[in-house]
Amino acid sequence: MHIRELFDLTGKVALVTGGSRGLGKAMAEGLAEAGARLVITARRAEWLEPTAKEFQDRGFECLAIPSDVSDPEQVERLVEAALGRFGQVDILVNCHGVSWGAPVLEMPLDRWKWVIDVNVNGTYYTCRAVGRHMLERGSGSIINVASVAGLLGTPEDILSATGYSASKGGIIALSRDLAVKWGPRGVRVNVVAPGFFRTRLSQPILQRAEDKIRALTPLGRIGEPHELKGLAVFLASEAASYITGQVFVVDGGMSAA
Repeated sequence: MHIRELFDLTGKVALVTGGSRGLGKAMAEGLAEAGARLVITARRAEWLEPTAKEFQDRGFECLAIPSDVSDPEQVERLVEAALGRFGQVDILVNCHGVSWGAPVLEMPLDRWKWVIDVNVNGTYYTCRAVGRHMLERGSGSIINVASVAGLLGTPEDILSATGYSASKGGIIALSRDLAVKWGPRGVRVNVVAPGFFRTRLSQPILQRAEDKIRALTPLGRIGEPHELKGLAVFLASEAASYITGQVFVVDGGMSAA
């Protein structure tokens, strides 16, 4: 197969959660530029609709469906709508996520449960709903977005969000287990673990600790969302056909220092 064909996603359909902005939007854009048709979802229609229009104006085929991934019934309806429109889902990117900053002993328990419910349970619900379809077809690529915070402890003066870190560790464990269980049936599951990127979610952290984060990062800067586009296309494509159960850290070298 020619190298260009390895990365070509023409004819594929990608469902991207958290696809209205930030890292999810960038990854969805990369998949569309590689030829995939898109289904993007997010909780808020007012964020989702402008992104869908932007993609459509660029000539991408894009269906936008507001959905709360922490509600399993909404997830089932989301996947049914995607299949009703396109007949298939070849690629699932779980890039939804929430956080709540508080010292461990001061974390409100309802906020802990909320973070786990959206980040971990939401990822499980989407993997289950889309995975059922992928297993029937005998193929598919699932890309779950976690974080380096799910692999390493973080000093409190940089990140004080233990619920977020725990949820991202849970996503990594879930993804590895699904990779082992579903690999024999043709479904690959991998993880992208970003470091600090310029997104709405990270803005309060960067306002407080950007200089310290830069000093701890060998590349000396904060990541930009577009820098995940290539990895998303790679993992979704035939170029990664023998890769599953892996965690791809994208943090400017911070975790290696």
